[in-house]
Amino acid sequence: MQRSTAVVLLIACVAAAAGQILFRLGAQNRTEWSEFVNPAIAGGLILYALGTLLWIYSLSKERLVVVYAFSALTFVLVYLGGTALLHESVTAKGACGVALVLLGLYLVAV
Repeated sequence: MQRSTAVVLLIACVAAAAGQILFRLGAQNRTEWSEFVNPAIAGGLILYALGTLLWIYSLSKERLVVVYAFSALTFVLVYLGGTALLHESVTAKGACGVALVLLGLYLVAV
């Protein structure tokens, strides 16, 4: 994989993960549909859309199976962001899962 494609994919994953975290912040403690229209949700949509556009661009440069493997990195970033930014708990199983996902991504992408 070309370095430039890997950088674009990394940015796409960060944007998608940040979007997911903003979705959580915007949805937290809300129950009415109208409450889901807020700056955090809007920011999440923008970041998620940016990640999607970069993802599609990456598909023009690399094989689907390699690009799709990077979706696992988004999972890792959301897990880490949830623990660091939202103070969600880290479990031993979760940490092992993250390590295995990263190992799998390495094996597919290299």
